[in-house]
Amino acid sequence: MIILGLDPSLSCTGWGLIRVDGSRLSHIANGQIPTSPKSPMPERLALLYSAIAEVIAQHSPDRAACEEVFVNENPQSTLKLAQARGSVLAACGSAGLVVNEHAARLVKKAVVGTGGADKKQVAAMVKVLMPGIAIEGADAADALAVAIADAHLKRG
Repeated sequence: MIILGLDPSLSCTGWGLIRVDGSRLSHIANGQIPTSPKSPMPERLALLYSAIAEVIAQHSPDRAACEEVFVNENPQSTLKLAQARGSVLAACGSAGLVVNEHAARLVKKAVVGTGGADKKQVAAMVKVLMPGIAIEGADAADALAVAIADAHLKRG
């Protein structure tokens, strides 16, 4: 089974693909999709949609997993995150993928062992779980963590 993990953000969306074979996990690919803050919102959302659609077309995942929206102190940031997330989920929906959603704290706990882990701890643990892989950046590491957590939490 191939799982596409997603860490949506308007500034930079992370994605990661893993293969699950029983209890064995292996890395397939990962990356980040940055958008320019100078570009109009519709253009940024279209870029996220098309880039994720391309990843799906290239790798044919069996399902996807995404972090749930969390509420920021700044309502404007929450709204932008929700729009980016909607664009990414729409790409998954268009491809007919089931998307499991997980709280960020649950992902961190499943991968690192504590729900309060920071980005460096998440990236370090992803490297421990998948030795030798090159991670494109913190957002890609988070996306791989979402996929890994999904594999553990949603067996079958």
